[in-house]
Amino acid sequence: MLDEPTADRPATRRLPMAGLTRGKRSPVTCHLKCDDACARPAPNPSDGPTFREVASAVFSRRSLLRGAGAGALIMLGGALGAPAAAAALIGSSTAGPTGSGGGAVRGPGRLRFAGIAPVPADVDALTVPEGYRWATVVRWGDPLFDAAETFDAAAQTPQRQARQFGYNNDYLDLIPIPGRGDREALLVANHEYTNAPIMFPPAASAEERQNQRRVTKAAQGMAVVHVRRDAVGQPWRVVVGSRYNRRITADTPISLDGPIAGAPILRTKDDPSGTTVLGTFANCSGGTTPWGTVLSGEENFQGYFRTSGAFAADKRYGLADKATTYGWEEVDPRFDARGAGYETEPNRFGWIVELDPFSPDQPPVKHTAMGRFKHEGANVIVGRSGHVGAYMGDDERFDYVYKFVSTNRMKSGSGSAARHANKSLLSSGSLYVARFTGNSPADQIDGSGRLPADGAFDGTGEWLPIVVDGVSQVPGFNAEQALVYSRLAADQLGATRMDRPEDVQPSPVTGKVYVVCTNNIDRGKAGAKEGATEVNPRTPNRDGHIVEITEDGGDLRSRTFTWSVVLVCGDPAAAGTYFAGFPHELVAPISCPDNIAFDSRGDLWIATDGAPSTLGHNDGLFHMPLSGADRGYLRQFLAVPREAETCGPVIRDAEGTVLVAVQHPGEEGTFAAPHSYFPDYVAQDADPGPGQWRGPRPSVVQVWRDRA
Repeated sequence: MLDEPTADRPATRRLPMAGLTRGKRSPVTCHLKCDDACARPAPNPSDGPTFREVASAVFSRRSLLRGAGAGALIMLGGALGAPAAAAALIGSSTAGPTGSGGGAVRGPGRLRFAGIAPVPADVDALTVPEGYRWATVVRWGDPLFDAAETFDAAAQTPQRQARQFGYNNDYLDLIPIPGRGDREALLVANHEYTNAPIMFPPAASAEERQNQRRVTKAAQGMAVVHVRRDAVGQPWRVVVGSRYNRRITADTPISLDGPIAGAPILRTKDDPSGTTVLGTFANCSGGTTPWGTVLSGEENFQGYFRTSGAFAADKRYGLADKATTYGWEEVDPRFDARGAGYETEPNRFGWIVELDPFSPDQPPVKHTAMGRFKHEGANVIVGRSGHVGAYMGDDERFDYVYKFVSTNRMKSGSGSAARHANKSLLSSGSLYVARFTGNSPADQIDGSGRLPADGAFDGTGEWLPIVVDGVSQVPGFNAEQALVYSRLAADQLGATRMDRPEDVQPSPVTGKVYVVCTNNIDRGKAGAKEGATEVNPRTPNRDGHIVEITEDGGDLRSRTFTWSVVLVCGDPAAAGTYFAGFPHELVAPISCPDNIAFDSRGDLWIATDGAPSTLGHNDGLFHMPLSGADRGYLRQFLAVPREAETCGPVIRDAEGTVLVAVQHPGEEGTFAAPHSYFPDYVAQDADPGPGQWRGPRPSVVQVWRDRA
């Protein structure tokens, strides 16, 4: 039975667990979000010498200049000992935890709280600390432009979905509207992927199935939502019909800029100029720039395209000749990259997208200068010189950490001229990839995650240049090739293979950079998989870890840095965990860190994705100081409902509020048999009213301190 919800606390439902395997993601997540990347990883130098020949390819510039209409040729060279001049086509269960890390009521500013206990993975409720309340800000299907366009899960159309809040919101931020007294803001959210078995009833005809596919195209991308509140610290609500409201979908025109905009490798039959792409999707995390725009990372784009399977370079990105997860190639020919004139369409995805939420008539921009890979996101900081740096992770096992440094300096001032100039800062600059070197003796790296007696693995590192001011620094690659195939360029340079680097974010207080490695159960796997290293100290890495980087001289333009492991996740009672030196018995269990944020004091807030399959708990949001006596004191702030992932988050500690995106609640259910009823919790025997539905709706929620 469903317990009755109250005004500020919904009902708690506990249902049987299904589909989870310890140490692995939900198979539904793997299939829909990652295109089964766990089961079919993209080839990588870790896989042995055969692919090293592909990774060291020397591209033929002349063949690329043939254009998009024909299958182009590349030459495989011998930079890593590969055979000379071979041609290939391209187209483009541990024990349960001992405690909750609750302890005393501590925390920054008005976000003082006692940590909550871990929530079992079968609980269908959002759990917050004592003294806090929560409310839904916006849900999948909520109207943005006309209040009459209400959500009807049984009768969605692509046209209506394109005017409603999208599905599975990941990155989000809240940007105040100037002059509105901090009572009005623009909420910007990514819509990463869709789950048709939950969104729709089974299709009764081929025509209905095609309509559902078109709806999923309209449900992905991004959203800008004008929100308003009565007072600081009170709940936000949507301003329907605002001129700021906007949906970016898989069909929205988006500009390409940077050093290779217009290059043949980016042209298609529909866009012979190579400068305008239709759409963005698979949008994972992101970042907000100092000039008030939002960056969105295109991540698992490979799951949307069917290719010929003959393009050796594309295999490094997981592209293949198979029917896609979403079937968009059945309703839009450009997603079938086997067709003449569409071979290079996949090259137009996998970039960082910049959106100006205050300019609803201006198209977003894809920045080619920042490289193409499975972007988790990009986070920008302004250096002492005035240049800006963007840090990025390529979210796949054994892939890399990148940095972009702008050519130009940021202009000061809040006027329109300065803002306009700053919006071009990411259009030109230099792209680097990280190589980490450890200081510890090799015999200390035993794969268990045990850290040296001095408290942490640490070492030095260097940023290896890929493209500097539009000129390739990788032998055998020109700028087009190095930026479109950044992974292959990084392979050839010998970058350090990491454990799924997701958020890579600089602290706005200290400038130190935090690399979030979610997990890698393939590390050390029998065969050619790389074993433990100081910077990835566990074999296998089921629970993930976080690395802290300090740029030499405190200068983001530096080519060298130092680093240390600051957090090794897992059950604190288990061997191999590490919490920046804080006593294990006082901290909360945590697994699979994903997105991070900082509060005004510089403390770290960590959102997780995967804890149900590792620790048996719902995913959550955690707080950990990075300085002082409490450095490493990890406590859990909230837990999301069953089968959901914690995304966002937005920390506004000065006013006592937190926003998170609750992604894919009840993801393993069906339309007829939901596994979650979040956030509306409509009882099974009730008649849902307008705008309600019995099943789950991915949502943005606000948590605030109850001052009553």
